[in-house]
Amino acid sequence: MRLTKPTLFTNLPVTCEDRDLPGDLFSQLMKDDPSTVKGAENFMLGEMLTLPQNFGNIFLGETFSSYISVHNDSVQVVKDILVKADLQTSSQRLNLSASNAAVADLKPDHCIDDVIHHEVKEIGTHILVCAVSYTTQAGEKMYFRKFFKFQVLKPLDVKTKFYNAESDLSSVTDEVFLEAQIQNITSTPMYMEKVSLEPSIMYNVTELNTVNTRGSSCSTFGKMTYLQPMDTRQYLYCLKPKPEFAEKAGVIKGVTVIGKLDIVWKTNLGERGRLQTSQLQRMAPGYGDVRLSLEMIPDTVNLEEPFEVTCKITNCSSERTMDLVLEMCNTNAIHWCGISGRQLGKLSPNSSLHLALKLLASMQGLQSISGLRLMDTFLKRTYEYDDIAQVCVVFSHLKPES
Repeated sequence: MRLTKPTLFTNLPVTCEDRDLPGDLFSQLMKDDPSTVKGAENFMLGEMLTLPQNFGNIFLGETFSSYISVHNDSVQVVKDILVKADLQTSSQRLNLSASNAAVADLKPDHCIDDVIHHEVKEIGTHILVCAVSYTTQAGEKMYFRKFFKFQVLKPLDVKTKFYNAESDLSSVTDEVFLEAQIQNITSTPMYMEKVSLEPSIMYNVTELNTVNTRGSSCSTFGKMTYLQPMDTRQYLYCLKPKPEFAEKAGVIKGVTVIGKLDIVWKTNLGERGRLQTSQLQRMAPGYGDVRLSLEMIPDTVNLEEPFEVTCKITNCSSERTMDLVLEMCNTNAIHWCGISGRQLGKLSPNSSLHLALKLLASMQGLQSISGLRLMDTFLKRTYEYDDIAQVCVVFSHLKPES
């Protein structure tokens, strides 16, 4: 028999108005019903518990518990009873018996009881195989098996999205934002106890699922973190590479391991389930041989007044030194101030240089910074950088008339 939590007993209240033919008959019957709540007889939920009437559903991440009882129905004493419980899945066979030692004897109308537990880690068909061997009084070896087949279902649908953020502030370095969409695909509500991201050794993680109000943080989903059937909830995390990995090619290029999600929930009367995703991987943006990023840029600038930005140029090549020339091309709204075509000098592999540049905006509104060109004189190769960042251009404050 599967061991599961009981459920709260529900009844169907039947009522009528006092002027109707039954009068207060229905009301009195509801008051006399022992399953109703005193003073709230018309409330469907009662005070009693109902034992499980069937096997029910079992979901991935939950703990499967079962009670096994071997009863001697005969009038003879049997000896050397060995009870073995195995769980057969699509990929493996697991021994769930608490003890593999044989019981010396079993008298008539006596039984051997055992409770087994197993955290379900696979979906699909599972078969509980219970095997019993014993010896009769005549010395004959006997053996029989029973099979209990059940399906393990998927409780949650998890989808992830990655967003790569460019460096635009000195304190921000190659941020990665992870959005996890979690949907309850069961038929009952879930209490989401914990949804966390365990980052890989290369990253530090910050959860963005709380807001600070009056000095204390609270969940963006409110105090009651229930997830109704078929409802979806989005969780957001920000990952930053640790300083010792920030400049390594493994972070900048190729497929990078981010970490894994750890999800814990509770269902009927506190039954607990837990899932861990496999290692999440994202395709990091390819920067080629030369990477240009903005270390400092103002949010808002005045129209027709120069402003300054700080660029960081990185030689992503692990073998080749570059000799770079900077060219600046104006756009309709943004104009570069300075000499175009100037030499930046040689840049060693995996090294960087910082460059302060001045610009002037001639149109108001949200304007995109574009038009930077880096030419490698060794290979005669030009790298183009457009839409590097955006600034908001506003009218400057008018001076008061004297």
